[in-house]
Amino acid sequence: MLEAVLFDWGGTLAEWNWSDELHDAGHAAGLAAIGRPFDAARTQQFRDELLPLVEQGDYREIVRGWLAPVGDDELDRFLAAEYHAWRPGHALSSTTHALLEALRERGLKLGLVSNGFDPPDLARAELERLGVAQLLDVIVLSADDGLRKPDPAIFRRALDALGVAPEHALFVGDTLATDVAGAQAIGMHTCQALWFVADEDEEPEADFRAFTQMDVLTAVRRLAVSPA
Repeated sequence: MLEAVLFDWGGTLAEWNWSDELHDAGHAAGLAAIGRPFDAARTQQFRDELLPLVEQGDYREIVRGWLAPVGDDELDRFLAAEYHAWRPGHALSSTTHALLEALRERGLKLGLVSNGFDPPDLARAELERLGVAQLLDVIVLSADDGLRKPDPAIFRRALDALGVAPEHALFVGDTLATDVAGAQAIGMHTCQALWFVADEDEEPEADFRAFTQMDVLTAVRRLAVSPA
């Protein structure tokens, strides 16, 4: 019997679009917040040399090194201004709220497990602003402690917080190598999200594929959740 559904964030509940222009705007806003001039060449250097390190490192500390010398208060102001400048690149799916509400009506626990590198306080504030946090029972962010999908530990952390065994949970995410592989490694059911973009990888194969957010409900019904 299914007890919980957990989701990825970017590419699943929300669309995230990279833009060099937004990256420049983020740096310009962050530098203005700490009284420093924008330097296009240094921002290009950050994009070319430091941004590729984000997957393996702490974004806050990467930015700290780039801005050095910088105090904690200045760093916080830079990161907040940069984060807010990226808002045009984020778009919540029009059916995200409807899907989460439909799942809650079925008595399911809901969670989010994200590899986002944004400071966790800013990410949680954004989830609240978008009305998503209020529909979730647990939010686990890789920036909290450095755990990243597909590490099974980050999935276990979310499931432990919900009090749900892996075999009674479904994970929904767009990336096969991180979302699907990581969830399958601990015995969760999996559903590949295809409504924003289709992962070019072919393996591993998810238990279900959803071409719209509401297709997730079909996977839920097939996992023997009692009708609402």
